[in-house]
Amino acid sequence: MKVTFIRPCIGRPEPGKFEKGAIEPLTLAVLGALTPSDVEVEMFDDRVEAVPLDRPTDLAAITTESFTVARAYQLAAEYRRRGVPVVLGGMHASLLPAEAARHADAVVVGDAEPVWAQVIADARRGKLKKRYKGVPAPPQSGVFPRRDLFAGKRYLPVSLVQFSRGCPHACTFCAPAVYFDRRQVFRAIDEVVREIAGQKLKTILFVDDNLTANRSAAAELFREITPLKVRWASQGGLDMAEDPVFMDLMMKSGCAGHLLGIESLEPETLAAMGKVKNLGVDYARRFEVFRDFGMQLWAAFTIGHDTDTVDSIARLCDWAIDRKFAFAAFNILMPYPATPFYKQLARQKRHLFDGHWWDHPDYRYNHAAYVPARMTADELTSACFDAWERFYAWPSIARRAIDFKTHLSHPFKFGIYALYNYVFHREMFLMQDMKLGE
Repeated sequence: MKVTFIRPCIGRPEPGKFEKGAIEPLTLAVLGALTPSDVEVEMFDDRVEAVPLDRPTDLAAITTESFTVARAYQLAAEYRRRGVPVVLGGMHASLLPAEAARHADAVVVGDAEPVWAQVIADARRGKLKKRYKGVPAPPQSGVFPRRDLFAGKRYLPVSLVQFSRGCPHACTFCAPAVYFDRRQVFRAIDEVVREIAGQKLKTILFVDDNLTANRSAAAELFREITPLKVRWASQGGLDMAEDPVFMDLMMKSGCAGHLLGIESLEPETLAAMGKVKNLGVDYARRFEVFRDFGMQLWAAFTIGHDTDTVDSIARLCDWAIDRKFAFAAFNILMPYPATPFYKQLARQKRHLFDGHWWDHPDYRYNHAAYVPARMTADELTSACFDAWERFYAWPSIARRAIDFKTHLSHPFKFGIYALYNYVFHREMFLMQDMKLGE
């Protein structure tokens, strides 16, 4: 038996054009490791290579996110047309299993790890069930990603590792909060250490939804990975700046940078989205703490809230440039299916694209998918693109680089700063206005 794993792309900016800023699809490598040894496994990443649809296989397993699901459905149709059964899984398929079922022979809802052995056993017999339900749980002991599946593919030089899944917070726009029901589960720390120690790459990205939400668990992880002499980054909350002992432990373990979900500077907006931990935060003081520790910051903002205007978005971009963040993301607030935000827009009749932007033929990447309160959808789209364009313009990149506590404190940090600012400068402009799928 042979299984083919597929990671779909969002779309193609130009025919035959592949991404140059992709990172490894860790989930598929984990499922590859869970596949019995007598089953042949291949993995194709639609972002960086052409998927050979005519290559013989017995099962196509395609992961989905809302931005990639249009392409996932196209690939599924091609495989099924060739007589190959398809199983769909991932975040989007889990949130909308009935929709996904129209495009597949089987759908995995929730974590695939607990049910993957059954999926393979049923596929061998030609008896796939329509739906498999996997509950969020700690990753199985003794399972390490099949990183050999990444061989020969062009990825950024960073290795993805996961310690925890889920987040205890409940931001209204967040799909993982719905998917994990505000639960956070953890791997055994000794297995994380073994996985990192066994890799050639020593630059690590922890893909946890919120690595520092459970500070005691994170602190134990940091203590154990310190001897490995790796450099790593992840994402977490602003509150860790209040704990200098934790920050010191974090930096000594090799932390080079952290993504912070700032989202908005407006208290009313933070309260409405459920981001209560950011209310009343003295940003200037906390950012100075991060700088004193030499931590490079990636600030993530969501724009298009009911308090936002074109002018306030422009001021937010100015503020981010003045803070000299290493990187920033200005993401249009997206109504992901099944989230409280999606349901709110439905009640208010504010959805565009029939409430199905992810597979609507007229939707374009990085465009507004709903009617904002204080501007038009087109104005929001333009304001978002302008923020990205100004933040990643060459003068801004040069200005933000002049920080001797962070970006210029070490050649490695400056290298990361220069590389990823170039990648974001390039990839963002390529993908703007792109049709989803192909």
